[in-house]
Amino acid sequence: MIDVTLLGTAATMPLPERALSSVLIRYDGRTILIDCGEGTQTAARKAKVSLMKTDLIALTHFHGDHIFGLPGLMQSFACMGRTEPLYLCGPEGIQTALEPILKLAGPMPYKVLLCLDTQEGISFGNGTLRGFPVNHRVHCLGYEFSLPRKGRFDPVLADSLGVKVEDRGKLQMGEPVTVGDRVITPDMVLGKERKGLKVVVSGDTAPCQNLTENARDADLFICEATYGEEEYQDDAKTYGHSTFSDAGRTARDAKVKRLWLTHFSQMMEQPAAFLPNAAEYFPQAVCGEDGMKITLKFEDE
Repeated sequence: MIDVTLLGTAATMPLPERALSSVLIRYDGRTILIDCGEGTQTAARKAKVSLMKTDLIALTHFHGDHIFGLPGLMQSFACMGRTEPLYLCGPEGIQTALEPILKLAGPMPYKVLLCLDTQEGISFGNGTLRGFPVNHRVHCLGYEFSLPRKGRFDPVLADSLGVKVEDRGKLQMGEPVTVGDRVITPDMVLGKERKGLKVVVSGDTAPCQNLTENARDADLFICEATYGEEEYQDDAKTYGHSTFSDAGRTARDAKVKRLWLTHFSQMMEQPAAFLPNAAEYFPQAVCGEDGMKITLKFEDE
């Protein structure tokens, strides 16, 4: 299963009830943070989730409302005695863009490791995070997080191969075992791979085919919706953002299961008032709020 918490839902500037962009993904004891805008740490405390064991921070791009919470969080890691490496990834140019951020954070008692090719996919445990280009006014990535699911274990087949009961857990975890002089591999006792889980975070983007294709069949699609009304469509195109209607159309075309809207302009005091503009195209659309959570489970759990 995957636990997702929407930490920050504001764009440009934080508001009392809205921190800037941040999404937390937790699974199998692992933690991935996508973006780290101002107020991320406070938002996490309010949501009663911990950031302290974050394995990877994935940045969609290097605008301030997506990264200005990073040096403070890194200092908090140090204050809490972290020694495990912290992985950081983002679009092309991450080394140059993060140089002042890392200087501001100061010396760290842990290593900071940059992942330079997110489009190949970064794996932590069973999950994989993969970046894909979207349509913003600077180089920007959306992210697809996938958690696959192995096939069902066949105990009858395991019996026929002489696998001991105490070795079956290894096979289910993907490790081979030896029976006599024969090596039994997981594929010999596991059925066909079952449907996994998929979460997609759009990054800042105007509607584009690449976003639609990568969001295809997502269990949860978290899409920026900076502007509530269609009258701001020209501004959305100019600055590389989406309207509520754009997000709804993308979710519909990608055939996602769930749509959460986020990255709301400070001009919108009540984003939910504009929800019908997204629901016209995707009736299940939900207006995101700081601290919103969901646990995604495999289909037959």
